[in-house]
Amino acid sequence: MFLIFQDSFISGIVPEDWRKADVVPIFKKGLKFVPGNYRPVSLTSVAGKVFEGLLRDSIQEFIGRYNVIGKNLHGFMKHRSCQTNLITFYEEVSRSIDQGVAVDVIYLDFAKAFDTVPHKRLLFKLRKNGLDENTCSWIENWLKDRVQRVVINGTFSRWTSVVSGVPQGSVIGPILFNLFINDLEIGIESHVSVFADDTKLGKVIQCEQDVTSLQRDLDRLGDWALKWQMKFNLDKCKVMHFGVKNTQAIYTLNGTELGKSKQKDLGIIIDFKLSNNVQCQTAAAKAIKVLACIKRGVHSRDENIILPLYKSMVRPHLEYAVQFWAPVLKKDIIALEKVQRRATKLIRGMEGLSYEERLTSLNLFSLEKRRLRGDLITLYKYIRGHYHPLSDRTRGHPFRLE
Repeated sequence: MFLIFQDSFISGIVPEDWRKADVVPIFKKGLKFVPGNYRPVSLTSVAGKVFEGLLRDSIQEFIGRYNVIGKNLHGFMKHRSCQTNLITFYEEVSRSIDQGVAVDVIYLDFAKAFDTVPHKRLLFKLRKNGLDENTCSWIENWLKDRVQRVVINGTFSRWTSVVSGVPQGSVIGPILFNLFINDLEIGIESHVSVFADDTKLGKVIQCEQDVTSLQRDLDRLGDWALKWQMKFNLDKCKVMHFGVKNTQAIYTLNGTELGKSKQKDLGIIIDFKLSNNVQCQTAAAKAIKVLACIKRGVHSRDENIILPLYKSMVRPHLEYAVQFWAPVLKKDIIALEKVQRRATKLIRGMEGLSYEERLTSLNLFSLEKRRLRGDLITLYKYIRGHYHPLSDRTRGHPFRLE
């Protein structure tokens, strides 16, 4: 296998099987008969993915050594995540709101971003970023003459050529997309934050010139998309006005006025007050639904079955990016804890015990204590420099936070 990998990399020739993909449509949301509501995930050669993993590690090492990726791009990057994206962006928004200043945030979404990346322009950017020629040649051959077919319930479509995009489901696809959109923020004056194909623009609005400046940045992004043959999904591009003194300015993208509404940002519900109440109630409701499905569908009440199901399928709904939206009101804290109370009662032998006794017996912590532990871990990572610091306006030793 090593000899095959070595020969493929040096020659820049990718085996034909590595360029074939079975596309499995994964339903996202909306109407099931609309093809656009499915995510096309490519199942490719296992041997090819192993080599992609080695190549990805090499590219990531290059990116880290030369700081190729901007600090505002959080997707598919080491020490960065949805949570770091949300915390760093809304820290500035909340700071401005606390000072009584209005903030406008524009949420942008690329249409079929991974599937529409133009190959020639991608390769141009890879070489411009300084990747070595062997790597660029291999990627060029990997993208060339790709074919795919759709697989549904064991039925296969005909093979079709792939003329654009990086395969969703590939190992190096995400990092290639990062390198493609890395220059998105060049020339942008507003605060920009990117996670994969989701982009946020934020700006303090104190006068008409600030509105004009934000609109100008929006136009620049529209020009960037046109230059690099990408398209924004205008139906999903929204604006949210924060602050009681906000003038509710109107913004347009490619001549289309952006709508205003509550926004789901990376899976977290954001409202104009930055309140976490709706998010808490929504997370609890989702978790309870999953728990109800487990209760109806799983006959056994054995600890070794129910507990792993709870940890893997229920609790993630209650803890996803929770360091950003952690509850502060007692009713929200109770609503989240109620889910774990119900889950522990499902287990045989726990019915007559108190909640604290059930936690001790099952070797669990309360969700409130787990959130505190998560806060400390996140704080430690900021102090040790794993994340970009929220603020550097401090006195004294470098580990002190504002």
